Amino acid sequence: MLQLHTIRENQESIITALKKRNVDAKPLISKVIELDEKRRSIQTQLDSTLAESNKLSKEIGMLFKSGKADEANALKEKTAGLKEASKQLGEDLNATAEELQEQLYLIPNVPHTSVPHGNSDEDNEEVFREGDIPTLVEGALPHWELAKKYNIIDFELGVKVTGAGFPVYKGKGAKLQRALISYFLDKNTEAGYTEVQPPLMINEASGYGTGQLPDKEGQMYHVTADDLYLIPTAEVPITNLHRNDILDEKDFPITYTGYTPCFRREAGSYGAHVRGLNRLHQFDKVEIVRMEHPSKSYQALDDMVEHVKNILQELKLPYRILRLCGGDLGFTSALTYDFEVFSTAQDRWLEISSCSNFETFQANRLKLRFKDENGKSQLAHTLNGSSLALPRVLAGILENYQTEDGIKIPEVLVPYCGFEVID
Repeated sequence: MLQLHTIRENQESIITALKKRNVDAKPLISKVIELDEKRRSIQTQLDSTLAESNKLSKEIGMLFKSGKADEANALKEKTAGLKEASKQLGEDLNATAEELQEQLYLIPNVPHTSVPHGNSDEDNEEVFREGDIPTLVEGALPHWELAKKYNIIDFELGVKVTGAGFPVYKGKGAKLQRALISYFLDKNTEAGYTEVQPPLMINEASGYGTGQLPDKEGQMYHVTADDLYLIPTAEVPITNLHRNDILDEKDFPITYTGYTPCFRREAGSYGAHVRGLNRLHQFDKVEIVRMEHPSKSYQALDDMVEHVKNILQELKLPYRILRLCGGDLGFTSALTYDFEVFSTAQDRWLEISSCSNFETFQANRLKLRFKDENGKSQLAHTLNGSSLALPRVLAGILENYQTEDGIKIPEVLVPYCGFEVID
């Protein structure tokens, strides 16, 4: 959420910047300014009314002490009217403040200056590519057919138990999944991230804190009996660990990594591009989350990108990095880099990670602050990245490492798996 004083002081530049997102923010900004002025006016009236009421109350007390009961009673009638007026003003103030907050929630984050213009993922800017695309054997199969051939993932059984988008991993498929999770966590902890195991459900305040609410409630599973939400990513509970905290400047950087199952209701269309592991309702992911001093957050983002690059280099998967354009940028992000692995069997790129800097957008919602060297309270910067989302990494391994004699396991994963080939 953008800070109110930032909006007031930078109206035109914010409106211009949000055009990168193809958003006409002028009506929203104007409404926010209008409501803020109304709130300030009501607050001034309320303060004046309360001050007058307090002044009269003191006078009434003095009159009673002086034996001037008639004059005191006359003023009491006046204070009764002031109390009624202050009550109404208080209600108006709360209603206006609530409406103002709702309008602020509708304004997306301002894109970083490096974010390119664009309308969709077709306009994203490729900034890096590495790895040779392998030449597969004749008759190479997409991962959903490999999963069936080697009996390592059962999509139909998942439909039976739950529904579409809930696969069952079996045998070496389950072991490979577990190996990837352990490998990712080890890589992250070796890089200095503290491992945490957060809850898999969040309350409404946590959803608002990181921006899933009110923007993405339709994509989350809602446990209505307890008003909780199944997490769409570990970023949400981990970042909320510091909601309402005031940190010391020396605490930075704060870095976490966590593995969780993730749950998303997004429907998705039909076709090969959403088959198999390409789009699921439940999937595993290892996340990295950072809280940073504002002056160091973009260096931290670069470090996160390098970290994910190192993992993909060890897995020896062909990948590329995209800087997302304004039209494809997430609501809360100021700058996002997407990682995509090339699926040779599908002849397409599969997104497997995003690294994002939210600047103060989440921190303002979270009330996540720190004391600077002068003792002044400032908002921290928050960042997160996938390292990595497992389904499409697994799909890339199955498809790119397939041979006539089975599916080879990337060398770096063999110690975690205990086997070298799926046959």
